[in-house]
Amino acid sequence: MESLGEALPKEQVRVRELILQYRDPMLAGAGVFAAAMMEQSLKVADQAVMSGDVVEMIKAYEDLKQYA
Repeated sequence: MESLGEALPKEQVRVRELILQYRDPMLAGAGVFAAAMMEQSLKVADQAVMSGDVVEMIKAYEDLKQYA
């Protein structure tokens, strides 16, 4: 079982890679709104990590997991 300290950064990387897919020019802008939502979630996750707030990190992790 992974710790939050291991799982959250992996999830952040996964979502950052997903954003690139959603911003693909071949989608003709269809993924722009979803990518913007993901970017906002990543900002919250980054802030939670920087602050060391474990409760906020858990919330951010759960939020990032919803993106597919």
